[in-house]
Amino acid sequence: MIPLARLLSYALHPLLMPVLTLWVALELDPHLGYFLPDESRWKLLAIVALMTIVFPLTSTLLLRSAGVVRSLQMHARQERIAPFVMTLLYYVMAGYLLTRAPVHPLTLTLIAGAALALLLATLITLRWKISAHMVGISGCIGAVAALDALHGLGAFVPLCALLLLAGALGTARLLTSDHTPGQVYAGAAVGFGSVFAAVLWMPAWPF
Repeated sequence: MIPLARLLSYALHPLLMPVLTLWVALELDPHLGYFLPDESRWKLLAIVALMTIVFPLTSTLLLRSAGVVRSLQMHARQERIAPFVMTLLYYVMAGYLLTRAPVHPLTLTLIAGAALALLLATLITLRWKISAHMVGISGCIGAVAALDALHGLGAFVPLCALLLLAGALGTARLLTSDHTPGQVYAGAAVGFGSVFAAVLWMPAWPF
């Protein structure tokens, strides 16, 4: 059970969630990718992956080399603050790059929602540990739920699948880390609420 829980924690790592969320959104919502040919979709995903996976991971490895963090798992709350802040800066940079690209405004709100969730998680982490894994997977659920509410995608089955994954991931975090149920629930609330609200309310903002 424990090895499977660890595998799930790696497979659904928070760093992967922005790219996974964007990919799911492009697949489910024709409004987002209507004017994007397949080649442009992959370029878009590659840019987001570079800014939200490669750069944050490289920076965290450098922080570990410098002794700021002891391991990539970052079990101690204090160790998470610097990587969270650096990752947040990369999210902002990714959002700026996307404003220069011919993408649907909702694509920008997905990144903005992820950045908002990470900002809240960072502020909470200053005083209390929160499950970043649950922030990530629940942000993906919030994105799909909001897009479904806006465009009537009929995304009941994908939402059910994501909810099952989130439940399994939450259980995995309780088994393989020192998170409490409250920290898992808080992560789920922050992730879902941030991205859901961003997608519903930010499209009216000027980009």
